[in-house]
Amino acid sequence: MLTVLLVAGCASPVAGGPDASRTSVPPGAAAHGAPTSFDAPLVPETGVYLGMYYGDGTQDETDDAVGRVPQLHLTYVGWEDPWTTDAVLAEDVERGQLSLVNWEPFGVDLQDVVDGRYDDLLARRADEAAGLTQPAFLDLAAEMNEEEGWGGHDPGLYVAAYRHVHDAFDGKDGGNVVWVWAPNNVDSAGAPPALDYYPGDDYVDWTGIDGYNWGTSDPDFEWQGFEEVFRDMYDDLRTLGKPIIVGETASAEEGGSKAAWVEGIVPTLRDEFPDIRALVWFDVDKERDWRVRSSEDSLAAVRELAADELFQTS
Repeated sequence: MLTVLLVAGCASPVAGGPDASRTSVPPGAAAHGAPTSFDAPLVPETGVYLGMYYGDGTQDETDDAVGRVPQLHLTYVGWEDPWTTDAVLAEDVERGQLSLVNWEPFGVDLQDVVDGRYDDLLARRADEAAGLTQPAFLDLAAEMNEEEGWGGHDPGLYVAAYRHVHDAFDGKDGGNVVWVWAPNNVDSAGAPPALDYYPGDDYVDWTGIDGYNWGTSDPDFEWQGFEEVFRDMYDDLRTLGKPIIVGETASAEEGGSKAAWVEGIVPTLRDEFPDIRALVWFDVDKERDWRVRSSEDSLAAVRELAADELFQTS
């Protein structure tokens, strides 16, 4: 993961976009029996948000390549970064994007959070958040069940810290913070399962999943289709009754057709994963070449995905 400046919410809703208190029925839900209804903030009435982490070229260059401005903009911030008041806020306002802020407590002992060491900082952030002109998604301490292991894979400590941060904002942020809890798609070997870290229904607005197709360039990995990457964790999270965001995803090129992998996203969301209401592409050459523009075929497939009616939210 990266720590960069915040790009946050917009002054008015995305065109055809969200109402902060909307209840909605996901697309494709009829194929799974009774439609799921979400009483949660920022859920699109129809369709799925498309999001982007801009790690390859400028935002405008990426949007031109993809053929549109995605509805969500993912960014990463450090624990003490003043993410609620950063000057970059104006850029998303102008672009008409919602923000997904991934708040990472690197270097922080979660017991210190629970014990109140950071209460002054949290109070400032909460007061500042009240000045945001549109609600923003806040993904706090993501991937706690896997690589990041916030709190040393201690679910009780993690839950206590998440709740403490949430409570510091409760009633002070003007309803501008939409709380996301997003485990990795797989649990670390020997570590507690993801649901053990769930802070509780009163503390979470959206659940999420981060997951990738790692390809076959490493002998420890095998090619996985989009459904394979997310199936197990999706089934777990769906029991919680919250809208789900894919907070990070992409595919490697090695071991199969990345274009075909992308082409499988829309039918899988429609037919298998109706509770996923947002999906964010991690556009960077990092552990693998996750970029949209890793090949001409990949770019063509992402352009087709971005133009699909499923991602035209209302």
